[in-house]
Amino acid sequence: MEMEATGKSRGDWILHGEFNQTVAYLSDHKRMLGFNPFCHSVELTETENVYKWLFRVTDPQNNPFDVIFYVEQTEEPLLELPEHIEHTETAELSEELINRYTVGKTIHWQHHPVAGQIDDPAKYLFEGKAFAKMHMRPMEAKKTRVQLDLRVDVHFTLYPAFRIVPEPILHAMTNAAISIIMQASTNTMFHSISRDFKNIRNA
Repeated sequence: MEMEATGKSRGDWILHGEFNQTVAYLSDHKRMLGFNPFCHSVELTETENVYKWLFRVTDPQNNPFDVIFYVEQTEEPLLELPEHIEHTETAELSEELINRYTVGKTIHWQHHPVAGQIDDPAKYLFEGKAFAKMHMRPMEAKKTRVQLDLRVDVHFTLYPAFRIVPEPILHAMTNAAISIIMQASTNTMFHSISRDFKNIRNA
């Protein structure tokens, strides 16, 4: 049985680290993914700023399967514009406006399409799509606020044992399971980086 599933996770933390130091740390893609307990490997591809993730996870009955993600990382200023200024893209704004209204930085993770077939259901290998925004704002006393919003979409084939479960129930179970996995891994990532900062707490 084929299944589409979506997992989401969010976080809002205060890091006891100076802003530029924190941005440089969180921009290190391999280091950040290395703290994720479900990430088996991450490597930079031949395409600039595009990474390949290999995640090893389990379905609701603990059957293992692998998910490959291709993710492009980009950065841009985090802006807070007055209501009278309308824009859709930062590139449309003048340098003067960007400098005046920049309040931090945003890291984007965006699914990067690749040529060729990735899915191999016989080996329980599937393609996932990841999308994330990580907003970072400097605070007083050399602290930085970090807000993360992450979503993953996975299309995969379930083990035969699940064919007896009604599809609506199975879909809800799968979405819930993936969201639990994503939230747990997000929390673990930020708990793990606390060793490199004086302290991390929820905002």
